[in-house]
Amino acid sequence: MVIVPEGTRPYTAAMFTMQEILSTSTQFAPHSLESQVGNTPLLSLPRTAVACGLPDTVQLFAKAEWFNPSGSVKDRAALGIIQAAEQDGRLWPGMTILDSTSGNMGISYAMLGMARGYKLKVVLPASATPERIAILQQYGVELVFSDAATGSDGAIELAREMADADPTLFYANQYDNPANWQAALPMGEEVWQQTHGRVTHFISTLGSGGTFTGVTLRLREHNPAIRCIAAHPATAQEGIAGLKHMPTAIRPAIYDETLADENTAVTAADARHMVQILAQKEGLLVGPSAGAAVAATVARARAEQSGVFVTVLPDNGLKYLSKK
Repeated sequence: MVIVPEGTRPYTAAMFTMQEILSTSTQFAPHSLESQVGNTPLLSLPRTAVACGLPDTVQLFAKAEWFNPSGSVKDRAALGIIQAAEQDGRLWPGMTILDSTSGNMGISYAMLGMARGYKLKVVLPASATPERIAILQQYGVELVFSDAATGSDGAIELAREMADADPTLFYANQYDNPANWQAALPMGEEVWQQTHGRVTHFISTLGSGGTFTGVTLRLREHNPAIRCIAAHPATAQEGIAGLKHMPTAIRPAIYDETLADENTAVTAADARHMVQILAQKEGLLVGPSAGAAVAATVARARAEQSGVFVTVLPDNGLKYLSKK
């Protein structure tokens, strides 16, 4: 089950005030880096719909999360985790933040944390793209590489060992930290407002599960009839960067499988094909998890034949252009 803060009401977005649910940008000076997190554009994908043979009764939309300042959806979670730890007195300048990541979360921690006086130690699989490694090195992050063959689960296990061995570290623990999914609540509000309440289906791929959890909870507060669908890699061997095959992976504590109205599978081949379609038809250069998200959304829209379908593009494709 999803972890919730002690003393809260049952697990719904209603436990938060409207001020807390609105964009995090309202909490910061208007020209600060933090104020640029969230409020990302909702893009229409009409040419993709046509290319995939969808009828005009279907509308496809996607949140362009690379408009966050470090270039990915993970800015939302990283900022939420850092803020919550500061407010709880668990994190203060001079401390070292530790977490495991496939790359994007580490970059978000670096951008938002190092300027606040924190050091950063990141465990990531040795298979991480050279672009991600180079960005983290430029920030001065201390990198610890886990076995590429064990993927994100291997990085999680190694980070846990390191946290147990050194209690002076702040173990951010994105996969089990409730501040992760709480930081996604504003995205749900954005989707509702940007579609003028017309959204009928929300589809999200799963990494930590924070985005799916937070957005689903917020949308259901507005309209319980909205179908919320979790997209998983079809097998544990798909190798779609940033995504977890939940049936076989270490299950994040913040992900509650009962939240999903449906689960759908997507292959790496489908994700790669959709990346090409989005580039050539929409002019959007996106990463593999974004390709997987849109592929899953198209498949669901094809089955329904009508509705307003919204998904999330976690990042763009600039960190995936080289061969590892």
